[in-house]
Amino acid sequence: MKKNSFIEGALISTIGIVLCKILGLLYVIPFRAIVGVEGSVLYGYAYTIYSVFAGLSSNGIPSAMSKTVSEYNTLGYYNSQERAYKIGKYIINGIGIVSFLILFIFAPQMAHLIIGDIEGGSNLNDIVMVIRVISTSLIFIPLLSISKGYVQGHRMMRVPAIANVIEQLVRVIVIIAGSFLTLKVFNLSITTAVGVSVFGATIGALVAYLYVLDKIRKNKEALKRNEKMTRAEAKITNKEIFKKIVLYALPFILIEFIRSIYNTVDTFTVVKTLVSVGYNIKDAENILSIITTWGSKLNMIVLSITMGLTISLIPNVVSSATLKKYDEVSQKINQALKIILFVALPMTLGLWFLSNSVWTIFYGYDQLSTSVFKVYILQAIVMSFYYILVDANQALSNTKVALGTLIVTFILKLIFNTPVMLLFNYLKLPAYIGAIITTILAQALAIIFLLLNLKKKYKVNYKDTFITGVKIIILNLIMIVSLSIVRLVIGEFPHTRLYSLLEIIIYGLIGIFVYGFIAYKEHLFEDVFGKELLNKFKRKH
Repeated sequence: MKKNSFIEGALISTIGIVLCKILGLLYVIPFRAIVGVEGSVLYGYAYTIYSVFAGLSSNGIPSAMSKTVSEYNTLGYYNSQERAYKIGKYIINGIGIVSFLILFIFAPQMAHLIIGDIEGGSNLNDIVMVIRVISTSLIFIPLLSISKGYVQGHRMMRVPAIANVIEQLVRVIVIIAGSFLTLKVFNLSITTAVGVSVFGATIGALVAYLYVLDKIRKNKEALKRNEKMTRAEAKITNKEIFKKIVLYALPFILIEFIRSIYNTVDTFTVVKTLVSVGYNIKDAENILSIITTWGSKLNMIVLSITMGLTISLIPNVVSSATLKKYDEVSQKINQALKIILFVALPMTLGLWFLSNSVWTIFYGYDQLSTSVFKVYILQAIVMSFYYILVDANQALSNTKVALGTLIVTFILKLIFNTPVMLLFNYLKLPAYIGAIITTILAQALAIIFLLLNLKKKYKVNYKDTFITGVKIIILNLIMIVSLSIVRLVIGEFPHTRLYSLLEIIIYGLIGIFVYGFIAYKEHLFEDVFGKELLNKFKRKH
């Protein structure tokens, strides 16, 4: 396995994540057709609760592992990095088992928090069952995550990227095949079909974990580098390594926990609030499933860029900060921000412009659903900046800042979610917009604070990024105006999957041409990605 530079690693990670998200999107077409809205809502409930515990048990220690391995690798402490991996596996295995037991045992209480005493929607016992089934994945996901974190710490991004694709592919196969066989062949209940589907998370994690273990075993010499310990390294005890991992991990765990429960605020408030202002339970549950699950899957098309950048950014920023090369830290953060603007902003606006067609392709046309999604997708660009800046601050050990920002954002969301929904309803606007707007405003405030903190502490200069950003924003406006003019000429397409696909192809090609042509003329590709990477790409082709 070869080490990858920041941008190479980011591209590899992003490609892997994008492939995963494509797989995660493609399955929803047959899955929703098989289980219907009722099954889809039930599936969404299971995953929303599960994501909190999956984040707790799989993101803290692996992120700490990536940081620890990168640090030891930079210093040449190869024996210590191996010990760190072994110690980390013991820790995360314990966390995974505890998370599984909590989710399994307290599933009834969690289900009651979601729907309370509201009748006419999903059955409480059904929610409990699917939560308990998906909880089994928490036994394997942590082990998979820490193994990926170990390899990422070596800046070898290909194996984790492939593992992500394997995990998703296996999960999708189980979801589609399992739900079809359960309902159409064995004529069992929708609840059973959803239960089989969510079990795909367990099987996918297990298969991917076995793949990563095999790659680590085959590349043992390259990873371990059994070189003689220096006098400084010899003084590092297992106790110190354990303490380092825990101290690194705790902030990551807390951050991921708050990030996860942030997303559950909607789960526990939206349905109840919408019903209180006159929405029927079925529409309220459908709106919630769009915000927390089905819209979120489309949102991930954009966020995959951020996730890929983050995976590569953490070890690279840690390595530069360890050597006190703060000019490199500034350069890498600015480059990440430019890439998000250059790639994620047009993707967000493209999904917004084509929201009706995109939703119809994957889920079938429904006026209420497409209306919710058209507003919801605007979160994508804000969330992209929010997540990468939180992770960048955490990677640089600005724990208090990263954690404090998330806590304040969560508190703002918790306090204002219901009142803002009620305000929008009072203004004769759809109440659900209030939940989306609350998220956008809270995260926007956090972004401003995080940018200022990085500037203050690491002298990160955003002048060049600001100039580039203005050019990119103008370019995006030109693209949207061009598409709007074309739409005025062509007119609206019928709301069928075939016509929706045709519309996406036509407007997609026009948008890419306009955006790419102007970006090329203005040398934005060089500005964003760097001449070195572009020259390397040209040499290969």
